[in-house]
Formats: sequence, structure tokens, C-alpha cells
Amino acid sequence: MTKPILTAAGVRKVYRSGGAEVCALKGLDLEVPEGQFLAVMGPSGSGKTTLLNCLSGLDEIDAGRVVVDSHSIHDLSDAARTRHRAETMGFIFQAFNLIPVFSATENVELPLLLTHVPEREARQRARETLTRVGLGHRLDRRPPELSGGEQQRVAIARALAGRPRLVWADEPTGNLDSEMAAAVMELLTELHREGLTIVLVTHDPTVAALADRLITVRDGELVADELLAGTAPDASAREALVG
Repeated sequence: MTKPILTAAGVRKVYRSGGAEVCALKGLDLEVPEGQFLAVMGPSGSGKTTLLNCLSGLDEIDAGRVVVDSHSIHDLSDAARTRHRAETMGFIFQAFNLIPVFSATENVELPLLLTHVPEREARQRARETLTRVGLGHRLDRRPPELSGGEQQRVAIARALAGRPRLVWADEPTGNLDSEMAAAVMELLTELHREGLTIVLVTHDPTVAALADRLITVRDGELVADELLAGTAPDASAREALVG
């Protein structure tokens, strides 16, 4: 059995506003083995992004326990949790969240510098990672000079440069056309084949079909959990994404 990199037990999240309460996660249990590609689907408002934010430690939880890489993350101090995220996890979002006046290299190296990686090493790792995701010819370009797919590749490089063991991706193809989406998913699937653990939130069943496993969330509860065959990023997978 592969050791779990993520274990969630009884995770509950309640949002409160004006005296009203909305339970976004209702005692959710989940275990993700190291090296798995897990897709999360569900209707809008079902709790998909809340699940990602709570299990990664971006948001607090109201009950339960989340263990990532042997650390109970919600028992850590804010500083320790931030450090653990920086050392263990990478994040890819639908909005690329790039700094427009920074070059691609500067966008990727900034999180490394904030975690006290020496400047020369941060620059080298940024350039190597951008080359790894196919942007070796765009190192000095700023986000406005890049296509949407290239910007998302910069965001992926930023997530990978810290050498994470677990990457969280929230609708990473949501702002891309079908061809760019296919290229990004080919890259993520290739990285997964090399051993990276990925938890990906998506509304697109063709994206989810590339995963090893699919869970469905509805009204804050896990209502389905199935193992998938997984689809290699070959021509047929690309054609399915492009449509």
C-alpha cells in the first residue's frame, strides 16, 4: 500500500454571516495516497474549492483533522503552517495571479525568495523550472506578452519551483481555450507520471478523466469516490479536450 500523503477526518467548515450559518463541509473524510492524481467534481456551490482551501490549510476548519505529509496542519501556528505549505505544497489557480510588471522568471523566483532561498539559487531554479514546462524561450517576457496558456505554464512553474510533494489545482484550465487547456493537462499528467501528487478541482469531465481517481462533492459531502483507468496525454486525450 502507498503511504497516504493526505488524510482528512471529520472535516467540518461553517461560514457565518449576519447570524446565519452555512455548513460548507459536513464531516468530510478523505485519504490520498502519495503519487495519486485525484480529481474533485461537483455542482457549483457544492464545496469543491472550500475542500481544497481547508485541506491545504489556506482556510481554517471548525472541526476535524487534516494531516499532510505527517503534519496535522491545523494544529500548527500560522507561521509554521505557512512554512509547511511553502516546503510541501504548490498551488495553481484559475486566475493566474501573476505580477504583470515582473518577468516570467521573476514571478517564479519570488516565492522562493520569500522562503529565504538564496537569490542565485532561486534564479537558477526559476529558469530551470520554466524550461521544464516549455518556456525556456520566454524567461524574460512579462505576463501581458504571453498567451493564456503560457501564463498558466508560468503559474505551474511557480508551483513546482519549490519542489513540492503535493500540488493543488483549482480549475487550472478554466480561463483557457480548449487547445491551451489540452496542453496544460498534458503537462500536469506528465508531471504526475513522474511521481507528483495532484489534487485538482474541475467542472470538466474530460479533464477529470485524466486522473487516477474521481471524487464527487455535493452539499458539502463526499457522495461518490471511484478509481479511474487514467488516460495518458496522447493524441486521443488531446482530441477529447479540444473537442
